[in-house]
Amino acid sequence: MTHLKIGDKAPYFEGNDQNGKLVTLDDFQGHKLVVYFYPKDNTPGCTNQACNLRDNFSELRAQNYQIVGISADSVKSHKRFEQKYKLPFTLIADENKKIIHDYGVWGEKKFMGRKFQGIHRITFLIDKDGNIEKIIDRVKTKNHTEQILSQD
Repeated sequence: MTHLKIGDKAPYFEGNDQNGKLVTLDDFQGHKLVVYFYPKDNTPGCTNQACNLRDNFSELRAQNYQIVGISADSVKSHKRFEQKYKLPFTLIADENKKIIHDYGVWGEKKFMGRKFQGIHRITFLIDKDGNIEKIIDRVKTKNHTEQILSQD
């Protein structure tokens, strides 16, 4: 789906988080970063994925990972999602889909025989130098942390 590959420089991004604060890729320089794209706040798969990352947050932090979730939802929607599930990480509102397009995660999807355009659930692991070290394009929402930490 995405045009990006392992070893590529991660595309620069900036956007407002759930608190309305501007967040950029540069804010995470020197840290490993999980950038996960997801379709929509408060939907079953997206909630499972976010809660899996929340429940394993200390383990991910112990491995020096920062976490950023990105969808086309609004700042207000992200804030409600964060509060409802007590999410301890950044959610960026990409309503104009610039970051989504830059990372190549927008495209045709199929659901119940219907085709439509939407966000593909893809996660990028970015090393401390800003390079993509892993791309997870078959996300297991209930075991996502395991996928992130696995060496395959």
